[in-house]
Amino acid sequence: MKDEKTNLRKPEWLRINLANNANFSVTGKIINDRGLHTICTSGRCPNRSECWNKKTATFMIAGDICTRSCKFCNTRTGRPQPPDAGEPLKVAQSIRLLELKHAVVTSVDRDDLEYYGASHWAETIRQIKILNPSITIETLIPDFRGDRRCLQQVIEERPDIISHNLETVRRLTPQVRSVARYETSLAVLKQVESSGIPAKSGLMLGLGETHDEIIETMTDLLEAGCYLLSIGQYLRPSPQNIPVVEYVSPVRFDTYRQIGLDLGFRYIESAPLVRSSYRSAEFIKF
Repeated sequence: MKDEKTNLRKPEWLRINLANNANFSVTGKIINDRGLHTICTSGRCPNRSECWNKKTATFMIAGDICTRSCKFCNTRTGRPQPPDAGEPLKVAQSIRLLELKHAVVTSVDRDDLEYYGASHWAETIRQIKILNPSITIETLIPDFRGDRRCLQQVIEERPDIISHNLETVRRLTPQVRSVARYETSLAVLKQVESSGIPAKSGLMLGLGETHDEIIETMTDLLEAGCYLLSIGQYLRPSPQNIPVVEYVSPVRFDTYRQIGLDLGFRYIESAPLVRSSYRSAEFIKF
């Protein structure tokens, strides 16, 4: 396959294992029967088979239509319906049925809602903990437009990790993200760190960033108090999305992992197919 406009051919290391076991169907049925959404599907995640085979998924709350139109993202953009008031309980029930020990929850951006959907976030975490008292939770949150009061609603529910993706380097942020700002995302992570909850972020490579810009971004994250990081290859989900500029080799991903650890990160997942919630439970250990 070639990436349109850039004429890049996907390298061998980006081949995806699509072999599925019985758990894949069980996971999909539990999610679909409750009308829930996952970023695994909407984001066309390359690791869906691996994760669903292990009975794990990243739940996407507040619907599957985003109010933003980031150039890298495959999630639908438009005018979403009001959030399903029963969704927090449905997510909690699905987690219990899947017998998960660790859960990841994310959401679309809901700039149309009061407090940008923060209360829905808080209720979802609350319900998960009620039905699954021994579970650990990572929340992959939006920026809530930088409103500290909204983020505080999530913080008060005390998930084990609060993740917010910087996505790319400072220079490329206006081209890649439609509303979010580089400094706003750093401020979100700093508020998380100040609360005593570990902050985590994610970066995509292959958008035209330079080596020095990656190091600068890592340094900015550390200065914000973010010590957990995922780094993966940007894969263009459709011709409407921003093109891939470069396919970064696995060796360079290993190099960035080691550089990050030397700079002071506590744990990094860095490989071409790594995504924000990939092997999320490993981050809990650090």
